[in-house]
Amino acid sequence: MQTIAVILAQMFGYMCLALSFLVSAETIMRKVFDMSLQGADELGGYTLAISSSLAFSVALIGRNHMRIDLVHFRLPAIAQALLNWLAIVSIAAFAGLLSWTTYGILADTVAYHSTAPTPWATPLVYPQSLWYMGLTIFAVVGILFALRATLLLVQGKLIILNHDFGPKAAKDEVAEEIEAAKSRVDHEVDQPDD
Repeated sequence: MQTIAVILAQMFGYMCLALSFLVSAETIMRKVFDMSLQGADELGGYTLAISSSLAFSVALIGRNHMRIDLVHFRLPAIAQALLNWLAIVSIAAFAGLLSWTTYGILADTVAYHSTAPTPWATPLVYPQSLWYMGLTIFAVVGILFALRATLLLVQGKLIILNHDFGPKAAKDEVAEEIEAAKSRVDHEVDQPDD
């Protein structure tokens, strides 16, 4: 799953980077040449929809979705496990609902041959298909995680369930940041300046 998260995160990053170059070019052209690319805002909307659908999966795999853990860590292991199971099942159900609803929107777009009400008149089937794919990936990841959490709960493997699906403790987040910093330093040492 980590490989999937890395691929999706890279796609998200490249999309946002491309959009930032486009918006910069649009801004410079407007200020300097009094011209416009006519569509940077349209592409920005598509990029936001598609990249956020990818980011949902990245956050789910990395256990980065927001969780209120004020009392969570003070509860007994079984109560934590039940809350963690309920959280992942709820996310999976919500992700499934998003994917199903998006499919309905995409089906209407195909049926009506909808286009964007912009100068480009983009056929909406293209950006909406990518949006739908991103949300479907989110739903599949959510459902796989929910099935795994259910299996762990039924088998009584509460420690694993709590570790894999519980909210991150502050010490876990600090450990991740230290590991990321070490990776950056190691990468810089491996790549000396010329």
